[in-house]
Amino acid sequence: MAEILFLVHRAPWPPDRGDRIRSWHMFEALAKLAPVHVAALADNDAEAEVARVKMAPLCASLAIEVRNVSRPLALAQAVLLAEPVSNRLFRNAALARHVGGLIRHGDISHIVAFSGQMAQYLPADFDGPVVMDFVDVDSAKFATYAAQDKRQPLHWVHAREAQRLGDYEAEVAGRVDASLFVSTAEATLFRDRSGLGEAHVRAVENGIDTDTFDPALAFAPIGQGGGPLAVFTGQMDYRPNIDAVRWFATDILPLIRRHHRDARFAIVGRAPTDEVKALASLPGVIVTGEVPDVRPWLAAADAVVAPLLLARGIQNKLLEAMAMARPVVASAAAAEGIDAKAGTHLLVADGADAMSAAVCSLFDDRDRARAMGQAARAQMIARYGWDARLAPLGQLLGLAA
Repeated sequence: MAEILFLVHRAPWPPDRGDRIRSWHMFEALAKLAPVHVAALADNDAEAEVARVKMAPLCASLAIEVRNVSRPLALAQAVLLAEPVSNRLFRNAALARHVGGLIRHGDISHIVAFSGQMAQYLPADFDGPVVMDFVDVDSAKFATYAAQDKRQPLHWVHAREAQRLGDYEAEVAGRVDASLFVSTAEATLFRDRSGLGEAHVRAVENGIDTDTFDPALAFAPIGQGGGPLAVFTGQMDYRPNIDAVRWFATDILPLIRRHHRDARFAIVGRAPTDEVKALASLPGVIVTGEVPDVRPWLAAADAVVAPLLLARGIQNKLLEAMAMARPVVASAAAAEGIDAKAGTHLLVADGADAMSAAVCSLFDDRDRARAMGQAARAQMIARYGWDARLAPLGQLLGLAA
């Protein structure tokens, strides 16, 4: 009987951030194919315990270890050992021993690894099918960081990571049966970098639960009584999100407020850094911190914005907003990879002037904004159901659903 080992860099529950949303739905899809053994890491004890309570009854076995390597130590170790820093940050001896024991026991027939950091746990002598879900080309992200930080102390760290991680990604992809990426653009980029063809590198896109993200559901009123509201959602200690909200709050919102003096911008997401919290001192800016449910904020939004200067793969924040029938204004980087037509399902704008004009156009024409939101939801229903998006997993593993 087939049994699957699922290696995950963050325990999938709760599915409340981009990586855990994808990994949770992947876990559910795998569980329909065969019993699943989950070996995962967590950022802290509280997250690990929450995940254990939910997932233990659903798994053939479950091991969650808390990672506790500091970035400075990981960097020093990586330099000494000539390996990517990313791998050192997610290295855990207890989890490696657990995985080794599972493999030696002989019940594991298939392995799926989620996120490139987990490739280090793949046993060299395993002879069953192995699928590696890289999600994004992480090395390209670090190359972009290096280009942005040419005059900063971290430039050499990011440049080194881009090279080391890129080499490692290509090496891993060369020895697994299939490598997955979240969008066609990411898969194409990796094929170009690795030299591997379509038979080994595939796009398996994210989906969206349109029953959960449904504007017809009743949500408690939020943000009532003020001016038009633009909303950004995301993990607020993640650098691309920090850069995006800083840019919007300092450069774009003031332009919008020339036409809509009471316009507001809500930054909605957990773990805001001090830099993000400080933005709340600017006129019209709201920083919520972690919220129990992002949907009321989406429901309240007159526009959802994604002014990301750096984005990899498909942005779950956009799928959620569009499923909630909200009009979206996104940078070209954020919109890349989403099967949606600019001008019909969302607005795409780059630069502060273009972004502010696009948001103002939605504030000015509520009928157009409403129609765009409805078209966006219809596109999400037709194109992005999770079952359809993850259907290739069974074929790739040689397991019938």
